[in-house]
Formats: sequence, structure tokens, C-alpha cells
Amino acid sequence: MTNTAQKNKQSGLGMLADIVICIVLPTLILKKLSGDDSLGSVGALVFALSLPLAFGIYQFWQEKKIKFVPALGFINILLTGGIGLLQLDAGYIAIKEAAIPAVIGLATLISLKTKTPLIKMFIYNEAIMDIERVDSALDAHKTKSQFDKTMINATWMLAGSFLLSAILNYGLAKYLITAPSGTAEFNSQLGSMTALSYPVIALPCMVVMIVILFYIIKQIRQLTGLKLEEILNT
Repeated sequence: MTNTAQKNKQSGLGMLADIVICIVLPTLILKKLSGDDSLGSVGALVFALSLPLAFGIYQFWQEKKIKFVPALGFINILLTGGIGLLQLDAGYIAIKEAAIPAVIGLATLISLKTKTPLIKMFIYNEAIMDIERVDSALDAHKTKSQFDKTMINATWMLAGSFLLSAILNYGLAKYLITAPSGTAEFNSQLGSMTALSYPVIALPCMVVMIVILFYIIKQIRQLTGLKLEEILNT
């Protein structure tokens, strides 16, 4: 098996593990084990949140470095647990759900002023494109400055996708989370939100990401003359 095939297989398994550990299992625990005849509302909430929390710590231990987005996910889990365990107003869930993607969107724009814009982490990276070949072609055609403008436009589009996520997160949380925190009904509603967050929120944002990707590829082809198969890191 080639290195690329191995990386693709590992990426696929990693994505499957993310979905199972961070979405499927917490949803089932919150909805099925929150009753008094089972773990109870507090026990189920702690158990459900401990899975993605432990998974995030394990990934950090494997990679030996802190990444911005996983760090926000870690904070997100702690905030959810805090709201539930301290039995704060459930309305804070909607605020928290909107705040996380909003912070990522703001950080994406701010990163334009740094040496490592977040657009490179999300889209313009070695996992997706042959960066070395693209950069060489841009230098050869003396079109690097035009491509920099493309990346600025793409960054604003990416920030817009996080704004969309914030709005959808807030709306979904306000619609679903109506029970007082610390109750079995609250846990069940939280489980429903966890399950629906992927099709309702992640898929539209993924579509925007794909649009941004094709926009960048189109601009690269125009600025360098490279073919699609030469741009993508296949």
C-alpha cells in the first residue's frame, strides 16, 4: 500500500471515529441513559461529554501540539458540561453554540495579518493541493500578487461560512433546547441537537467549503496554466 493510500485510509478511519465518538455515542447516551432508572441526567451528561473530551486529549497526546480548532472544541465541551451541571439557564447553550463558530470566523479574518492564515489550514494545504508545484508555477508566471488577492477573497468567504454556522447553530439550539438544564429532558434535547448538527449545520458549511475550494482551483488554473490533476495532491 502506498503512503498516499495509507494516509487516505487513516483519514477515513479518523473521520469515522470522529463521527462515532463525538456524535453517535453521545447522542445515544444522552437520549437513552438520562432517566432515573439508568445513569440519571447528571451521570449521562458527564458520560456523554467525557467521550469527545477523552478523544480530544488522546489526539493531542498523539500529535503533541495544540491546534486552534480542536482547542475550541475542547472549550465547547467544557462549557456545555458547565451549563448542564451548574443548571444554568438553557439559553446559554444557544449563545455558546453561536459563539464558537463566530470566534473561528473572526480568527480566520485576523489570521490574514499573520504568516499562517487559517485558510491554509482549512483548504490551501498539502493534504488537498500540491502546494510546492502551485507556488513554483505562480513564481514562474509572476502571478503571486494576484493569487494573494484570491486568498484574501477566499478567507472572507470562509469567514462567511463560519458566520452561517453561527446563525444555524443559534437557531437550532433555540428551537430544540427548551427544557431546564440538569434534567433528563434537557439531555434528550441536547442529544437531538448533537445528532442534527451534522446534517443541519455541517453539510451547508461543507458545501460552502467546496465552493471556496473550486474558486481557488479555478484561480490557480487561470494564473498558472496548471491542469486540475497537477493542482490536486492525488
